Formats: sequence, structure tokens, C-alpha cells
Amino acid sequence: MKKICAMMMVAACARPALAVDIKAGDWTVGMGGIVNAYYTGVSCHGDEVGGLALGGHALGCGGEDRRTTIGNGLLPNGLLASATSNQGGYDVTAKIGIYAATATDSAISQNSNVDVRQAYFTFGRADLGSFKLGRDYGIFGANAILGDMTLVGAGAPVQATQRGRVTLGHIGAGYTYLGTYGQIVYSTPKSDAGIGADIGVMNPVADTPVIAGPRYSSRASPQVQAQLRYEQGGFKAWLGAKGQRFEAVAPGDADLNMHGFEAGASLQMGAAGLLLNVQQGRGLGILSDADQGDTKSKNYLVQGTFKATDALKLGLSWGRSANDDATPGAAGLKSNANLTAGAYYALNSVITLVLEAGQTRSKGFGGATARLNGASAGGIIFF
Repeated sequence: MKKICAMMMVAACARPALAVDIKAGDWTVGMGGIVNAYYTGVSCHGDEVGGLALGGHALGCGGEDRRTTIGNGLLPNGLLASATSNQGGYDVTAKIGIYAATATDSAISQNSNVDVRQAYFTFGRADLGSFKLGRDYGIFGANAILGDMTLVGAGAPVQATQRGRVTLGHIGAGYTYLGTYGQIVYSTPKSDAGIGADIGVMNPVADTPVIAGPRYSSRASPQVQAQLRYEQGGFKAWLGAKGQRFEAVAPGDADLNMHGFEAGASLQMGAAGLLLNVQQGRGLGILSDADQGDTKSKNYLVQGTFKATDALKLGLSWGRSANDDATPGAAGLKSNANLTAGAYYALNSVITLVLEAGQTRSKGFGGATARLNGASAGGIIFF
């Protein structure tokens, strides 16, 4: 089974999965986590684009021309606990991930907002596959964010989200966030040819627009997500889809059938790595499901990395999220695009130091443009 549950650990170039393993009878209990902090400085220029313009003054710089934050990158701080065993011939795992942010706008207030993104258990056998029940990350979009080099950095240092939460990497400017859902997922065993599949039913969600009020609520039917994957050697490829029916809140408004499709591939050739991912659909949103309402959109992510030494990886990644039409939900936004150049230095087996610089551009259907110039420096530890 593809362990999206452990995406933080996998993304850190095969860091230790958990710092401590304790054997207790038939069970192995593990504890580990993530802590990170980045100095980000940004400046914003250009027009008021409208909608979820990540490069504009309102979101990109938190309403200012320039801003500085010392906070999380794309990953939050997290404490992860697990318990594994073999019971009755089945491999059993239970995991809980609890997360918190670094930056706030106060020097005295309690930083006590806790985000329990993961709380689930799995059971399965090598010949049967596995089942997952509980709360975890979604399937659609997981490969894009897992492969994004800025996952252990900051990517687009959008100030409106970094204070109290995290930066955005290429979320909204390259791919749609994979989201966290209550879910039941079945993953097939991976065949000798390297082929496997995941299919899941997710708790149906309402839209969570940032700019305007909610337009849709969830219906009785669940959200469905599925993925076909292939892996051999250093090559990976995937096809994914998701869909959900949303019910309009206002009488007389039309309901929304959200649907999305995804295709991507990555290749590791010695020191060089390449990644390409494409998403398209209706109601995919910028930051979350249907946050732009009934809008068709496309997302593109292209990335190249190179390990200059055993410790130093260099990378360049570009992503773009574009709306097809000037719908009311888009609120004038045509596209967000982000280009990030990064250097990632493994100080030791658990700490990575990061330096990134980039630009996020937002365009409107009326011709307005805005840009955010940003840089980040800091580090992350996986323990």
C-alpha cells in the first residue's frame, strides 16, 4: 500500500520513519516527528487581480507591500505515533498525527491550535492488499506534493497562510491540495510488473471558499477517489481521478458535480530527477475542493533536480494553475504561477538546511497582473 500516511517522512529523502520503536508484547509502538522553521521575506507589486490571487498584496503579502515571517514552510510541526502488529495473519497498523504551526501575530498568545490530520488504522495481507479506515490525506494529488522538492522547504511563501499555518509550496500554483478526509480505502497488492491501485470513499465535504461565503454543502453520497500506479526502478507513473456531488446552498442555484483527472510521472536517473504532473477538472478549486465554485481549471507542475554532492541537492520547479473561464467563483482570477529555485543541504541524517528563491505571478481575465517576489532560508528536522 502506498503510505500517504507517512508522506512527511518519505519526502525527506528516506529519513528514519520514526525515532523510537518500543516492543511491547505483540506490538511495536513508534514515536517520531517533524519540526521546521523558515525566515521568509516577500515583496508584492502590481494590480489587484481578484479572487484567490496568490501573488497579490492581499494574500501574497498579507495586505502589505513587504512582509517578513519566521514560521513553518510547506510542512507543519508534527508529532506522529504508530502501533504495528500481526494479528490473526493480518498486518495491522494504527497511526495518529498531530500538527501545529510556528508563527503567530502575537508574542504572548498561546499557540494552541492543533490540527489532527491523521487518525486511522490499516489491516491487510501481502496476497490480499490492505484496507485503511479513519482520517488521512487524500489519494488525488498525493504524488504531486510528495514529489514537490519544496515539500521540505517553503515554495511560494504566501504570507496570508504562513502565519498560523504553513506556506503553499505549489498548492494553487501547480496542483490542488490533496486534502484530509475521513475515508475507507482499499489498496491492491503491487504486482510483479509494478502495477497497483488505490480506491477510496471519502467523507463528503462542503466548499470552503476564502474570498466569499460558502456556496455548496455536501450531499448524501461520498466523495470517490482512485489511482492506478506503476513503479519500476527509478521510474514511477500514475493516473488518478476524484468526484463528488455538491448541493447548492441558495435556492434556485444549480448543484455542482465536481470531477478531476490527473496524470503524472517521475524519473530518477542517478543524480538527476525529473517530475511532471497534470490535473484538470471542474470544481477542483485553488486551495480546497470547490473553493471557486463551478469553475473548470488545469494544473501543471514541472520539476528538475540534481544532486551536486551526496549532501547537496539543487532544484528548479515551475507550476501553474489556470481557470478556463471567468466564472463568478473565479472572481476575476485567470491563473497563479510559481517558479522556485532551491538548494537543499543534508547537514546530517536528520537535519536538512534549505535556501529558496522564487516568484509567484497572478493574472486576471481583465489583464491585471500581480507578482510576489520571495525568498526563504531555514531548516527542517525529522526525528
